[in-house]
Amino acid sequence: MVEIACDESGSEGEKLVGGVTAVFAHAGVRMTHEDAGACVAELRSMIKSPAVEYKANHLLRQKNRWVLLWFLGPSGPLAGRARVQLVDKRQFLASRVRAEFGAVTGPLELYNDLLRARGPRGALDPLFPAILRAVAQWRGPVSIVHDQQLSLTDGRIRQLKKLAPRLEDLTLVDSQYDARVQVADFLAGIARRVAEEELHGRPDHEVIELLRPFVMGMWDA
Repeated sequence: MVEIACDESGSEGEKLVGGVTAVFAHAGVRMTHEDAGACVAELRSMIKSPAVEYKANHLLRQKNRWVLLWFLGPSGPLAGRARVQLVDKRQFLASRVRAEFGAVTGPLELYNDLLRARGPRGALDPLFPAILRAVAQWRGPVSIVHDQQLSLTDGRIRQLKKLAPRLEDLTLVDSQYDARVQVADFLAGIARRVAEEELHGRPDHEVIELLRPFVMGMWDA
């Protein structure tokens, strides 16, 4: 059994345009509790912030750039242990519109509302295909430990298991008490912020190159 700890960044459910974030990121890491705990402890010793819970923004501060480069680098704790999916929400919605209507002929905001109204609940949420794709990235039976999400109801989890037969279990946890999920949260948050900066014409080429080995989606072509 392969156990993967997952978290997301930029989730706004089925609101794909006109929201706060332009990119959705979903990260999964394969680490032991001990290794993840050591990683979080090392980050704390490097950054020395008094914050109770660390987030991606701690690593993204300019004064901590050396910590960010270590975290993502080939000698860092994630090498060979992590994946992150990046979804450009506008492109994701446009692809759904083309599949439904053949072409995009109006504002995406109108299509977003229309598809939400006519489709089953949750059909546009990028979280669900992200979980299915996460399962596909790892061999053998997969168990997922995921940060708490209101959209991951018991019914939705049962549906995901039917769609992904290798998904043996999906358990929701509070990231505050699982260092593995905290590490996934760091990766998802960093990748989303860097991807959004690139979309806005401010690419951080050094960090993008370090992220590439982990990324599925925007930079994996």
